[in-house]
Amino acid sequence: MTTPEMSDSLAALADIDRLIHEPARLQIVALLYVLDSADFVFLSQQTGFTWGNLSAHVTKLEEGGYVKVEKGYKGRRPQTMLRLTAKGRKAFQAYRQSMKLALDELPE
Repeated sequence: MTTPEMSDSLAALADIDRLIHEPARLQIVALLYVLDSADFVFLSQQTGFTWGNLSAHVTKLEEGGYVKVEKGYKGRRPQTMLRLTAKGRKAFQAYRQSMKLALDELPE
């Protein structure tokens, strides 16, 4: 038997942003949320993801408009910088709020 509070929690979980909710992308977005920007190497080191795996997830976040990718050079070496867009920052804030509400309302 479900209570009205539990139904609200379940409904909130059903509306969770799937682009962010995937565990690897959640790690990337959470890390970028607390930083102004980060280079690809740093993200790979912090998450432990392979370059190919990180690249695939960053591409999905970029296609969703959540991450901005800027390619350039640091000295003579190529450098890929990533940052959350305003849309990505807003989406992560909404995701956090939805998860907090949904989980806080579940009975213990």
